[in-house]
Amino acid sequence: MKKELRRQTLAMLEQMSSEEFKRNAAVLYEHLFQLTAWKQAKTIALTMSRGKEVPTRPLIEKAWEEGKTVCVPTCFPESKEMIFYQYTPQTKMNSSYFGLTEPDPETSAVVHKEAIDLMIVPGVCFDQQGYRIGYGGGYYDRYLVDYQGETLALCLSVQQIEHVPAETHDMPVSIIVSEKGVMYTK
Repeated sequence: MKKELRRQTLAMLEQMSSEEFKRNAAVLYEHLFQLTAWKQAKTIALTMSRGKEVPTRPLIEKAWEEGKTVCVPTCFPESKEMIFYQYTPQTKMNSSYFGLTEPDPETSAVVHKEAIDLMIVPGVCFDQQGYRIGYGGGYYDRYLVDYQGETLALCLSVQQIEHVPAETHDMPVSIIVSEKGVMYTK
């Protein structure tokens, strides 16, 4: 079921014109930057977007402009672990499996979970309870088990579905931001 929902949502994103995608993302950013969670966060964690994901580069630029620390994860498939590293313009990045761009663990500073105020969680689709379908690796669900900061998802309205078939290990986000506005799930 999750695989089919993932496939359907990705297909809808692919059908969206580049202009509509950019316009919706710009409106989404306006909503995000007005949030208290964004304004109060000193350290923000996010992934480097790719494909038809909401672009995170504008968030990184805005965060730096506001003096925030930005951190980006590196995934370790052998241990199924994810570690966040500080991301700066000088950070050496590596291409990894699944087409991800990640900080080089050998040359980057670790940012511990307790230091992250706002976690922007990626996903393909989301429901009103904050449950998500990601890309199937489970990295964020494992990482979020004992994470105490704010969790937030960025998505376009075509990525919002009625119900995600959640499993016991799935961790919902507390805020969903789309071009249509902000939804608090808890």
